[in-house]
Amino acid sequence: MNVLDLIDKKVNKEKLNQQEYDFLISQYLEGKIADYQMSSLLMAILLNGMSDEEIFYLTKTFIDSGLTIDLSEVEGIKIDKHSTGGVGDTVSMIIAPIFAALGYKVSKMSGRGLAHTGGTLDKLESIDGLSTSLTDTDFVEQVKKDGIAIISQSESLVPADKKIYALRDVTGTVGSIPLIAVSIMSKKIATGSDVIILDVKCGNGAFMKTLKDAKLLGQKMLAIGKYFGKKTIVQITNMSVPLGRMIGNKNEVLEAISVLSGETSPILSQLCFGIVEKTLIEVAGISATKAKAEIKSVIKSGKALEYFKKMIASQGGDIKKIESSEFWTPTHYYDVKSTQSGYVKWESALAFGKLSSLLGAGRMTKEDKIDNEAGIELKVENGEYVQEDQTLFTLYSSQAIDVNKYKDLISETYSIVPQPHKTKVFLARVE
Repeated sequence: MNVLDLIDKKVNKEKLNQQEYDFLISQYLEGKIADYQMSSLLMAILLNGMSDEEIFYLTKTFIDSGLTIDLSEVEGIKIDKHSTGGVGDTVSMIIAPIFAALGYKVSKMSGRGLAHTGGTLDKLESIDGLSTSLTDTDFVEQVKKDGIAIISQSESLVPADKKIYALRDVTGTVGSIPLIAVSIMSKKIATGSDVIILDVKCGNGAFMKTLKDAKLLGQKMLAIGKYFGKKTIVQITNMSVPLGRMIGNKNEVLEAISVLSGETSPILSQLCFGIVEKTLIEVAGISATKAKAEIKSVIKSGKALEYFKKMIASQGGDIKKIESSEFWTPTHYYDVKSTQSGYVKWESALAFGKLSSLLGAGRMTKEDKIDNEAGIELKVENGEYVQEDQTLFTLYSSQAIDVNKYKDLISETYSIVPQPHKTKVFLARVE
């Protein structure tokens, strides 16, 4: 086979077969295909797309490029969940212990935050002592013993994705929906779970800005799941407003604990409990009423929170610290106040995410160091009536906050409107 011939085929909108994708990826990993040649192929895919069969072929090639996790020794139904990234997205830290408390095994490899989106690993690692770097063996043992583990991706798992993604990131090919689907699903399948839950975010704070694109991505990932024999559940959810009251790292851990303790956060609670409920209906075959009752039971009894703490302790985290008032202690803050009375409308999750990152809670490059004390706390709910001069949200940081640097972003985050309004959380189901 010749790499130039294969690039030409994609340029001319022809299909590649399994052997051709195997050749391209293996040769690229061995350094026999140059970055500029692979970039040409990726650009051709971005412009001309891939058939479903090609998507399946490339997914298999990615999976076969490294080791896979064997969870066959773990009894029960193994569940994995993936979000396409958002702002105030504490969902994994809430639904994972709920599933574990309900008797499922949660085996999740998570990612870090980049740009305006927060990463579950960064949030968990803000807990003193907690490590997300477990070996594959320790990961399986923890899932077997505790019923729950959330760790960073193993170096041996899908190395093709890591190298290809790094190239996509610098060649303007990140936006290819087929390549996004392959990247996500190859890692989920290689992790070995029985059920894959996909939370595809849609809106200005998400990577998928339109419902059309979000549905297309969801359809491609659902098709991959079916092809590989995995029960796959896809929900399109709203990422136009922050999901919770907290945006950051340590403060999001506290919000997860708050929801698991039975306190409600309107959008976040509805999203988390809704995802679990829809999964129970489909996987356990129970009614919505029974699913709601089971979720309520593990929250009210404290069982879900107990599983969260068990996971933290097993991964070296300091439980006493997160239960104390010394866990989140930002030294600087600034209150953003309403300039008039009316109903608050959060206008841009993207602006909130950027603001949080600039305060130190996120990364603009992979090398940036995170300030775990930094972030934002929303003091009112979207659609709530506020008085003039009432605090809408508070900015936090370990460093002095020069609010003049953030005035333009702050102005993008909200407006005050004359009519009440509500946020629609679930936008669509992909089947």
